[in-house]
Amino acid sequence: MVAEAMKMEDPHSTLMEKGEKLPAPKPPSKYETVFQPCLAEILGTMFFVFIGCVSVIENVPAAGRLQPALVHGLAVAVLVAVMDKISGSHFNPPFTIAIYLCGGMELMMVGPYLVSQLIGGVLGAGMAKLMTPAERYYNATGAAFDILKSDSQLSGAIFGEVTMTCLVTMVVLLVAVNNKTKTPLAPFLVGCTVTINILAGGDVSGTCLNPARAFGPAVMANYWNYHWVYWVGPIGGGLVATALLRVLLGDNKLRVVMKS
Repeated sequence: MVAEAMKMEDPHSTLMEKGEKLPAPKPPSKYETVFQPCLAEILGTMFFVFIGCVSVIENVPAAGRLQPALVHGLAVAVLVAVMDKISGSHFNPPFTIAIYLCGGMELMMVGPYLVSQLIGGVLGAGMAKLMTPAERYYNATGAAFDILKSDSQLSGAIFGEVTMTCLVTMVVLLVAVNNKTKTPLAPFLVGCTVTINILAGGDVSGTCLNPARAFGPAVMANYWNYHWVYWVGPIGGGLVATALLRVLLGDNKLRVVMKS
């Protein structure tokens, strides 16, 4: 019986009893820490912009904003869920900037992420152009944001882009970066926030919230009217959300004031 017990003994526990340590796990390769996350950002943004553009180009008038709102929100939820462990599932320049400013990523990855997202946006818009009939594509301006026709609309559109991007970025930071409020429901919550923003503000600014989503269709359709709004508004909103987390809503580690 003693011999049998010795044979069944866990070899790892025997090594530990002898004072020997198990070999340390190998650190992630450069591919997994640098190249793979960027590829995930390209692919994730590409599929998000592709699905979003097709939903706008092929939108049935009777559906109104409901079809694009649901498609964009569901696409975000799915892609965030499946890519999260690879790149963090940003797919949006304001998210990347805000996550960096809240300590959620290294500075050296910010530039590559932003470039990857813009590349993905162009690729996704190009895929939508290949898929949809030419007449519908041009009628929808390639799903570029063409709702702004005059300067009188600018104040409302910029304010809308700032506030709505602030909301969705704040949700991202709270569910994915802030330790006190992190939750596995992050994909669902971010997707729902995108949907309600489009339902609420689609007729004011088009509810872009994402410069990569605006940039891709603008390149493919060569439509640049008021394009700057969809950079200034979302980035401004992301910075406001960052300030809210760093000053008011963040946990003790994230806040820069009133630390215990």
